[in-house]
Amino acid sequence: MTPPPIWFNRPAVTGGETAYIAEAIASGHLSGDGAFTARCRAALETITGGARVLLTTSCTHALEMAVLLAGIGPGDEVICPPFTFVSSVNAFVLRGAVPRFVDIRPDTLNLDERLVEAAITPRTRAMMVVHYAGVGAELDALAAIARRHQLVLIEDNAHGLFGRYRGQPLGSVGATSTLSFHETKNLTCGEGGALVINDPALVERAEILREKGTNRSRFFRGQVDRYTWVDVGSSYLPSEILAAYLWAQIEAREAIQARRHEVWRRYDTELAAWAAAAGVRRPIVPAHCEQPAHLYYLLLPSLAARQAFIAHLRAREILAVFHYLPLHLSDQGRHYGGQPGQHPVTEDVSDRLVRLPLHYHLSAVDVDRVIAAVTSFTP
Repeated sequence: MTPPPIWFNRPAVTGGETAYIAEAIASGHLSGDGAFTARCRAALETITGGARVLLTTSCTHALEMAVLLAGIGPGDEVICPPFTFVSSVNAFVLRGAVPRFVDIRPDTLNLDERLVEAAITPRTRAMMVVHYAGVGAELDALAAIARRHQLVLIEDNAHGLFGRYRGQPLGSVGATSTLSFHETKNLTCGEGGALVINDPALVERAEILREKGTNRSRFFRGQVDRYTWVDVGSSYLPSEILAAYLWAQIEAREAIQARRHEVWRRYDTELAAWAAAAGVRRPIVPAHCEQPAHLYYLLLPSLAARQAFIAHLRAREILAVFHYLPLHLSDQGRHYGGQPGQHPVTEDVSDRLVRLPLHYHLSAVDVDRVIAAVTSFTP
């Protein structure tokens, strides 16, 4: 009998989501910034240490808001890694800015701080830092570079909620940072995100940008007697339905995180001997970083080995997947001068990386099957 498939991801359902959605519907307030939005915001401010957290319809929209707040415009340049999701860069390109790609470190797969200053020009205005797999980039060095060159530091923390760098929450160093609640993330509402604002001076304008360029938030606080159009903006505000689902996830965060860490630790412990013998590299987490068990990846010896490994698992009804393709080699990346060989670590890692199933609903039996399938593969 064929065993049931083990999916790479299943969105977490903790049990409270349906009741909270029903409560939101019964309240008659389905647009954003209702009671569930307020609960989520308060909890996320405590978790992240941000001066203000604003829920958004996606992490992509939170990134767009961060770029607007940074004042980025046509011709400006931004430092960013080529090993990331396209939203990290598109947010700048939408404003007419030019990405300046800098390769990643071979250990943590984060922006290589040792290469950044060589890429800075008189037109560089900002730096986008991505915490891959929720393992912190070298924020001390990167923040020092940003200060030295007067760059706005933005943290794409889509992978890193609950992660820490030298004891400090990821996303708390840049002027702003962003979170994702996509269905593949530790906490989810299907589609959703948040902008974490660490610079209090940016809070009022962020509220305006999120409310279609109006001062509607000030109106609801009684600070003005009517609201009107005062700035650029868009509709970045999620509905109470999404916030209600997310609140159930936030309430259950300890159980969700405990399960994900249990799976991550089992992979890392029980695959160690096989990986060493097979020439496969496991994730590297520096001692000064705490990772949130967002994903577990392996680096196979070659592209051919990676593809054979994925097929080997698929034949056993286990879905494992690769990750980002190098942005500088994409059609759009080549438009900005991307060429093969420019960022060798990114190009190498992209060919060899594979992610194993990791989600809240994986059972111990599922994990046993994954481990047995992995260790039966010979590169």
